Order: sequence, then C-alpha cells, then structure tokens
Amino acid sequence: MSSHLALHALTAVLLALLPGATRAADTADGDGGRAWPVPASAPGLRRPVVERGFDPPLSRWGAGHRGVDLRAGPGTPVRAAAPGRVAFAGPVAGRGVLVIRLALPGDLRITYEPVRASVAVGEEVAAGDTVGVLQPGPSHCPGGCLHWGLRQGPAYLDPLSLLPASMLRAAPSRLLPVLGVPLPPAGEAGPPGPVSR
Repeated sequence: MSSHLALHALTAVLLALLPGATRAADTADGDGGRAWPVPASAPGLRRPVVERGFDPPLSRWGAGHRGVDLRAGPGTPVRAAAPGRVAFAGPVAGRGVLVIRLALPGDLRITYEPVRASVAVGEEVAAGDTVGVLQPGPSHCPGGCLHWGLRQGPAYLDPLSLLPASMLRAAPSRLLPVLGVPLPPAGEAGPPGPVSR
C-alpha cells in the first residue's frame, strides 16, 4: 500500500473516532457528485499522481502538509471536486487561490492553489465543473502540481476523504509475458518457484 493511501486510511479511522466528525464522502450517496480536481497525469492512468500526501500538523502552528499535491503542469484545467459555492478567488501572497464552500453539512471548504480562477465569488459550481487553470510559478513538485486542501472550520482534513474509495483505487494490474521464460507445456501448471535460465 502506498504511503499516501495508508495515511488516507489512518486519517479516515482517526476522523471516525472523533466525536461528531465525518468523512466528507460519507455525507452523500454513491460518488456524491465527486471529481478529481485535475485529470490523470499520464495516458492510461485513472487518476492523478499524488506527489505529496496529507501530513497534518501536530499543533495549530506546527509543521506539516495541510493538503495534497496532485501532479499537473501549468495550464491544466482545474475542476471542482464537489458541488458548492465559490467563497474566494484571488491572490494570496502572490499566488492564485480558490476557495469553494461545499454544499455539504459541516462547514467544509476546499482550496486550490496556484490557480487562476475562471469563476466568481458567489457562483455555484457542480463537481467536475472547470473552475480555473493551474498557474506557473515556484513549486516544490518537479513539473508543477496543484495543492488541494480541505478545511472544516479551523481544522485541516485530508482532501482525499472527499472521494469515494472507488475513485482512489489505481487501475488494476496487468500481467505481461516475461520475455525469455518458456511457458509450461499445455495442461501442466508446473511447481511454483524460480525458473532456471
């Protein structure tokens, strides 16, 4: 299991133990009208690559990573991950920031940066609607990335918790023939173990 999925699973368990806490995806039916904020990073992938996962700080002002970084280059369309209303669209410390207050209970807000918004404050958006484009600029990800965050009141949550498990799974593995290794004769499975070459 990759470290970001393990952290996502741990976050879900911890949120389930907190009184009154819910996973964002638990508040809706089915996929709940959800979408990845950026498309898959390469052909053949079902979802974007998570460059850096959620790493919540131990204290309010402590070090950590208060969201996830999704691999994407400048100019990539950015989509609403869930339905809501645009609460903020503009620069913060020289970087474009977009905030969408979700149409879910619990004061949930998703954030995106660096983004040049194509929507205005007060505008309603549906999951999958294009809400801006990824801006170029300094990034700690090679080739660029979208920083995607989720807050409930003052608390930071794992934004991957917005997505149902079916969207988090990678494409199924495909086994390819190994060149140079002979197949067993028809009807013989052969014993498991190393193949002599």
